[in-house]
Amino acid sequence: MEFTSPAYPRDSALPELQVDDTTTAAWSPNTAYQRRPFAPHSEPHGYPVSTPSSAASNGVPPGLRRAQFTDDKGLPPARNSLAAISLTANGLGIILGAALHATVYLILTHNAIWRLPFFISLLSLFHFLEFYITAAYNARLATTSAFLLTSNGWTYHLAHTVAMAECLLAHTTPLSLPNLIARCLPRLGHLLPRHTHIIVLMLGLAMVAVGQTTRTLAMAQAGTNFNHTVQTRRSQDHQLVTHGVFARLRHPSYFGFFWWGLGTQAVLGNPVCFLLYALALWSFFKPRIEREEEFLVRFFGKEYVEYRARTPVGIPFIR
Repeated sequence: MEFTSPAYPRDSALPELQVDDTTTAAWSPNTAYQRRPFAPHSEPHGYPVSTPSSAASNGVPPGLRRAQFTDDKGLPPARNSLAAISLTANGLGIILGAALHATVYLILTHNAIWRLPFFISLLSLFHFLEFYITAAYNARLATTSAFLLTSNGWTYHLAHTVAMAECLLAHTTPLSLPNLIARCLPRLGHLLPRHTHIIVLMLGLAMVAVGQTTRTLAMAQAGTNFNHTVQTRRSQDHQLVTHGVFARLRHPSYFGFFWWGLGTQAVLGNPVCFLLYALALWSFFKPRIEREEEFLVRFFGKEYVEYRARTPVGIPFIR
C-alpha cells in the first residue's frame, strides 16, 4: 500500500529549497544578497531567505551552491556574523571562567598575584556585557564591534598591558612604588593608616561595582537611543532620555567607565597606572562630551540646555 500526501500528489515535484548561488570568493552585492521584508507567513520562522540567482550571473558552478543567511540590511555575514559573535562570546566566557578559577585558587593559596586573573575576569565581563546589553536593548547595533574589543585602538590594549605589568612587578619584585617609598622615605610609611592596602582594595571593588552597574543600567535604559559612537545626525526615533539613571547623571555610561577604569587600578594596587588612567580617561572624555553635547543641543535645543544645567556628569572637573 502506498501513501501520498494530499498537498503533494505522487507525481509532483517537492518544492526546491531556496539557496544562494554564491561562494565567498564570488560574492556580488547586487545579486546574491537582496533585502527582503519580514514575512512570517511566507518564510520559515521569520528568517529571511536569500534570493536565488543563476550560476551564469556570477560564474559559480551549480554544484558549489550553498545556503546563506543575511543580516537585516542584506549584507553578507561579516560584522553581523552569528559565527563570529558566538565565537567571541564563547571565548570571553572561557577566559572569564578560567580567570575566576585562577583567582580563587591564588586567594586560597595566599598568593597576592590573584589580582591579575581577577582583572582579566573584570575585562572579560565588561566586554561581554557591552555586547549583551546592546543585543538585548538595541539589537540593530548588535554586531561584533559591540564587544568593543577592537574599537578603542591599540592604546586601550597597551594601557591594560602596562597595568598588568605594574601589578606583576609590585607583587613579585621589590621594584613597586610602595616598596621604593618605604625604603627611601621610611617615615612616610608611619603616616599611613594600618592595612592601607585593604582599604584601597575595598574602595577599588566598590568603584568597579558602581561603575559597571551604572554603565550597564545606562545602556539598558537608553535602549535604541544609545550608541557607542557620537551621532552627528538625529535619527527619527532618537529621543532625549532623562529618566532612571539619566535623571542623576548626564552621561552615565561615561561616568561608569571612568570610575570602573580607576577602580580596576585600585584593585590591582597600581598607584602609577591609577594616575595615568585618570589622566588618560579624563583627557578622552572631556572633549568627547563637549563635542557630543554640541550635537545634542542641535538635536533637542532648549530641552537639552535645561537638562544639562540641572544634571552633572559625575567626572571631576567636567561640567
